[in-house]
Amino acid sequence: MKKRYISFLLFCLVLAGASAQTLEQAKAFYKKGQYEKAKPVFKKFVKTQPANGNYNLWYGVCCLETREPDVAVKYLETAVKKRIPSGQLYLARTYNDLYRFEDAIKCYEEYISDLSKRKRPTAEAEKLLEKSKANFRMLKGIEEVCIIDSTVVDKERFLEAYKISPESGKLFTYNDFFQNKEEMEATVYETELGTKIYYGERQSDGKLSILSRNKMQGEWGKGSLLPSSINDSINANYPYVLTDGATIYYATDGENSIGGYDIFVTRYNTNTNTYLTPENVGMPFNSPYNDYMFVIDEFNNLGWFASDRYQPEGKVCIYVFIPNSSKRVYNYEGMDKKKAVRLAQIHSLKDSWVDQNVVSDAKRRLQAAINEKPQAERAHDFEFVIDDHTTYYQWSDFKSPQAKNLFSKYRQLEKSYRQQLNKLEEQRTLYSRANESDKAKLAPAILDLEKQMRQLSDEVERAAIKVRNTEKQTLKP
Repeated sequence: MKKRYISFLLFCLVLAGASAQTLEQAKAFYKKGQYEKAKPVFKKFVKTQPANGNYNLWYGVCCLETREPDVAVKYLETAVKKRIPSGQLYLARTYNDLYRFEDAIKCYEEYISDLSKRKRPTAEAEKLLEKSKANFRMLKGIEEVCIIDSTVVDKERFLEAYKISPESGKLFTYNDFFQNKEEMEATVYETELGTKIYYGERQSDGKLSILSRNKMQGEWGKGSLLPSSINDSINANYPYVLTDGATIYYATDGENSIGGYDIFVTRYNTNTNTYLTPENVGMPFNSPYNDYMFVIDEFNNLGWFASDRYQPEGKVCIYVFIPNSSKRVYNYEGMDKKKAVRLAQIHSLKDSWVDQNVVSDAKRRLQAAINEKPQAERAHDFEFVIDDHTTYYQWSDFKSPQAKNLFSKYRQLEKSYRQQLNKLEEQRTLYSRANESDKAKLAPAILDLEKQMRQLSDEVERAAIKVRNTEKQTLKP
């Protein structure tokens, strides 16, 4: 009997030693930020000792860091109840990732109160508190946008999912455009005319900033940093500029982001020669995760943006939406709060569908864009009639530099005309499907837009005539 007892005791000691060793390995992985490796071990321990505050904290943090906040919350709540240091910070962050901003605010306030009682610094915690308050305000202003499609792709090749028209310019990875040997997660946007690029590039301080370059006589000039209002953050990247040449969308992970990269927009003010204060585009485009590469194809009336919300490492979801001509937001106070969170999270695309005909039309445009041949396969860049005997198809056809410059302005006017025409068609479609009350509201705007279209049409025609006459003066013998 004594021999059996000694054997059993030795077995228990060996087992305990093995368990301790496994726990120590998990803690080592945890300290190194290797949460995926540490998670299974902590899960085993928290199951055997569910009241252990440290085990709950460690496993909860592993779940949070591996993008399972819905699993993490239970364990981190237990860790906070057990008064485990740092538990409140991780729990508040988990609430933030779950869009439970009111709970995050309360958690931070309690944490700040505890710090004050212990006469500890509260500045950093107060910044996090203000961010959660800002996130909650953003939740109350979710944009009412129709998202028609989504697809999950490899992050390294995510730009291939953007099927924008040639008139909207081109997108490249930094490595492809500059033939860079060192991997850099940055993108390049080239304007339709191919005379200017906007791109992200790492600076000497290690941060990513947005620069621009102009092409002169076939050669790219030196990069010029965009103003500090855009680059004054940790990283600024993924630029895209509308055809007006003044509106720029980009992503930054600065203090005003919900979490990770957020999408911002700013506009160039020609009167002051500066950019306006950048604005966060809000939800549902932005989330507590990384959201970036916001693109609007004004000619196909489609938009794209990328997000790694709910995605495994190395994957990203590309959402396709219908851009609004003016921002509309949901009535947060008058709706179910769970529904509001679903809309902000993009829990289901169909939650954003109001008019099935509008969705179907957009899907047809998207399919046409997908089927469009690459610009390299096109026979010519454009078709512009000079006279009965001469038609130009490429920029190099122009003999007069003045005519080429006028043609560039003509193309901008033509783009504006097409954009307004798309808006007018949208308004007319809405009018045809509206009730009498809504028709009365839509009619003045449609009439005003029709008037603008007539004026713009005349401008386009005058601009075309001016191009022809200027070029023909050069062609005269």
